[in-house]
Amino acid sequence: MKLLLERLKNGLFSENPIFVQVLAMCPTLATSTSMSNALGMGLSTTAVLICSNALISMLRKFIPNKIRIPGYIVIIAGFVSAVDMFLNAYAMDLYKSLGLFIPLIVVNCVILGRAEAYANKNGILASIWDAVGMGLGFTLALTVLGFFRELLGAGTLFGTRIMPAAYTPANIMILAPGAFLTLGLIMAFLNNRNLKQGKSSLKIHDCESCGMGCDIPKENKMEIILNPDLKKVEEAK
Repeated sequence: MKLLLERLKNGLFSENPIFVQVLAMCPTLATSTSMSNALGMGLSTTAVLICSNALISMLRKFIPNKIRIPGYIVIIAGFVSAVDMFLNAYAMDLYKSLGLFIPLIVVNCVILGRAEAYANKNGILASIWDAVGMGLGFTLALTVLGFFRELLGAGTLFGTRIMPAAYTPANIMILAPGAFLTLGLIMAFLNNRNLKQGKSSLKIHDCESCGMGCDIPKENKMEIILNPDLKKVEEAK
């Protein structure tokens, strides 16, 4: 239970795929024109993420290291095909609305990222919980974007009229500029709140407390913190 809560918190808040890690921007901006599309895309991705994480975790000791990425893609593609056929059979309207973005789940960097960063290194149960947290975080972020874009851009939610008849929809909200504007404002609000609460993800220490054991000038320490591989370059020099 503790592991589940930890992975849920991680996916929903501290490492949210969209609002924190800024991943999968293409499906995020393209499918969040309405809450139904956003929810459908999020749940479809979550289903693929859970199944692929579980199977990759099971096979992690048998997949050769040199072909692990192609192996992940083959596994993910199988589950995406299953989701694609399921939506085609039981949710035709959603299937037509999402269109090409369903097959493109295969190369969704959230799924590939969790396969490489977590499922490849952890047990089945932990990988499933990680997929649940990340999938729900992705779905939540998409749904929030869909809420604002559909409400302001069409005056509806899930196709039901919400705004008064006198309201004139802001059509820009369901277009690409509206997607970027909505995402940017939400991220700005969240980052501002985190900074006020002292939760900035960037923690800079002075040279005395750094512990890196290098002779790099203090003004360059920021670059080393952001990219630890630079330390190896400096040592090689």
